[in-house]
Amino acid sequence: MLRDQAHELRTELARKIVSFIGSAENRATEIPGLTLHRRTAPTAPCSMTYEPSVTVIAQGRKRVDLGRTSFTYDASRFLLTSVDLPVVSRVTEASEEVPCLALSLRFEMPVVRELLSREEIDVAEVPSDSPGMATGETTVEFLGACCRLVDLLASPQDIPFLSDLIQREIIYRILRGAEGARLRAIATLGEQSHRTAKAVAWIRANYAKPLCVEDLAEIAGMGVSTLHHHFRVLTAMSPLQYRKQLRLQAARGLMLMDGLDAASAAFEVGYESASQFNREYSRFFGQPPMRDIRTLRLPSAQPMESVGVG
Repeated sequence: MLRDQAHELRTELARKIVSFIGSAENRATEIPGLTLHRRTAPTAPCSMTYEPSVTVIAQGRKRVDLGRTSFTYDASRFLLTSVDLPVVSRVTEASEEVPCLALSLRFEMPVVRELLSREEIDVAEVPSDSPGMATGETTVEFLGACCRLVDLLASPQDIPFLSDLIQREIIYRILRGAEGARLRAIATLGEQSHRTAKAVAWIRANYAKPLCVEDLAEIAGMGVSTLHHHFRVLTAMSPLQYRKQLRLQAARGLMLMDGLDAASAAFEVGYESASQFNREYSRFFGQPPMRDIRTLRLPSAQPMESVGVG
């Protein structure tokens, strides 16, 4: 019975996404934080940064690699990202006849904290070795809320009042599930995960600046070794590796979108040595900067997504 209901709701959600996205691949909607996505073929691996968000697939399948851990999600499981994470993302199942259809909803942590302050919301403790990403079951209640959120696009006058209520319901449904423990740990002041998230946020906002790990530990209110441990658990990389990935992704965007040459992009994102930038870029993206950009500009190339939630 519930399985049939869930199947019907996924079909309904797919139909709603198609009606609002048309033939586009991405659509930022009038609802704050809500983006719709559509792909008609599997995509090549794409380096990007996922923001704190939930991504829900109505049909198709995607895979995200965080360090050495892979997360595969489809119409039966959503992807939860609780902190900004550099990942490698790809669509693994999509076709012209059955495109991959998804929605991404960015979270506002103050809303998560407000919900957690309510006594009736009981969230499990998070295991200390859990990364900042997880998948969870798309239940009937969760899918129903997603359908109602997308429905608001047909009545823009209702968005200012109703979208916040429905987004709260979606967060509530996540918090009630096992994977909600990670979101709680990030949002709760004083938790080790919350302190680590402060360090993540600082690097995210200041990746072009020099990084002193001792200062970063002070921002997080931790010892250096404790920060290193929790940072690696949460993001699957060290603070320096995290900053490097953000720099390389930002430089790629500057060259592709703004037309900067490799040396200018390198200095813009904080590199002092163009040769070091070229070496690290080639290792990360598989070819030297300008050759990579020429490849991305070919008509047959997959569109680059440098920062996003889905």
